[in-house]
Amino acid sequence: MENQEPKIESLPQEEAPDREPEHKKLKISPAADVPASSAAVSTGSGGGAERKPPKYKRRKVAIVFAFCGVGYQGMQKNPGAKTIEGELEEALFHAGAVLEADRNKPRQYEWARSARTDKGVSAVGQVVSGRFYVDPPGFVDRLNSNLPDQIRVFGFKRVAPSFSSKKFCDRRRYVYLVPVFALDPSSHREAEMARSDSGCEYVKCVECCEKGYKIPLGVMGKESVDGDDEKSSDIWSNTFGALKVETLSSESKPFCYGEKEKERFNRILSYYVGSHNFHNFTTRTKAADPAANRYILSFNANTVITLDGKDFVKCEVVGQSFMLHQIRKMIGLAVAVMRNYAPESVIQAAFKKDVRIVVPMAPEVGLYLDECFFTSYNKRFKVSHEEVSMEEYKEVAEEFKWKHVYSHISSAEEKEGIVAIWLHSLNERNYPDLRVAEHKPDEVIVYKKIEAASEEKIPEEEVAVQENTNGAGELLVDSKVNDETSEEKGMEKGMRVEEKATE
Repeated sequence: MENQEPKIESLPQEEAPDREPEHKKLKISPAADVPASSAAVSTGSGGGAERKPPKYKRRKVAIVFAFCGVGYQGMQKNPGAKTIEGELEEALFHAGAVLEADRNKPRQYEWARSARTDKGVSAVGQVVSGRFYVDPPGFVDRLNSNLPDQIRVFGFKRVAPSFSSKKFCDRRRYVYLVPVFALDPSSHREAEMARSDSGCEYVKCVECCEKGYKIPLGVMGKESVDGDDEKSSDIWSNTFGALKVETLSSESKPFCYGEKEKERFNRILSYYVGSHNFHNFTTRTKAADPAANRYILSFNANTVITLDGKDFVKCEVVGQSFMLHQIRKMIGLAVAVMRNYAPESVIQAAFKKDVRIVVPMAPEVGLYLDECFFTSYNKRFKVSHEEVSMEEYKEVAEEFKWKHVYSHISSAEEKEGIVAIWLHSLNERNYPDLRVAEHKPDEVIVYKKIEAASEEKIPEEEVAVQENTNGAGELLVDSKVNDETSEEKGMEKGMRVEEKATE
């Protein structure tokens, strides 16, 4: 009997199955590893444990969205500034896509953007990527519920773990809407400074006065150059003279963007196509910096759209990448050439590394990012992953474009006359390099540094004042030639002068 007592005592232990599993649960799953909500186990009527709630994983995705840039300081997040990226990051957090520990830490979830936009610039096909918690279903609705109406998420695509919307973007297409009247050489040209006892108070333009536009002080440029350089002041006063610009004959026909005008504007834009050094079309980038070299695939202006009774020329540019202000400066110089403020050859001269030209910059309101392309990525991962493109979102993107982007561009021009006022800044005082009255359309400008030509006797009228990278005036010399032979002679002459200056 004594030998059977251990067997009898072990029976109660086996009859209590709930004790031993409970001790094993605590050993295998400590509270530090599993949240309390998921570790809790309830016992049903049959004594079995209920199934744990599902655990979501972070997924690498590409998010396609659009925004109207009015009221924002650009796309990229900056401390203390209201940006599109800042709004989107907050929406991702409140939608449950980003954990509290990763909030305001974009590197933790591999954040990347396909393109940056300037202040006030809009986008219809912007793409960002990262690792987010996109489950359960309804991720897009949760995002949009935490975003303002002028920022809309169209959808998202599951992408490869190595995907980056910045590195895998092959091309970007931007669109700039130029009002047709801006290409008319006779439009918004008659302007003069109205003087008072305190000096220049305002600018008077017949067309702007009729619409009630107020032209800010300083748009037309200073009357004289500040500084101690007497030669610069003399050149300014002798070269530019009175500010008033005469209009074309009143008998001329109303301007229309017809086939002739379209052919000329497209020819002007074609100078940008190819690989060039765009150091004159951006800021804080020197000519020797490899980042100044950019490749433009196409640039055309073949379509005219009507917004609230006003005609706009749709300028589409496709390039691998763009620098700060580059597109707006390309448009600004093209409009200046179209309005006969400068010869077409000034564009080619601006690509030269040893030439510094102050290029006009068009307003930001007409520019928007149209689409980002991921051609190489889609070909490489077409079997295993979805295509990253705007094909699925064309209709909703077009609707957003007309409702938010186009309406803002039209109303801004109608109410404030942004482009009309900007046209008055295209004069010799602000941009002496444009050389309105001294060049014919078929002339070629050959620029040389004034230091290199110090031993030559240069007529005063051939000297121009340009703004250097530090904002100071820089004297340059230009020679006017009408054929390739004389241009080559001018360049050889400049080379000889450089040799003498360096000896």
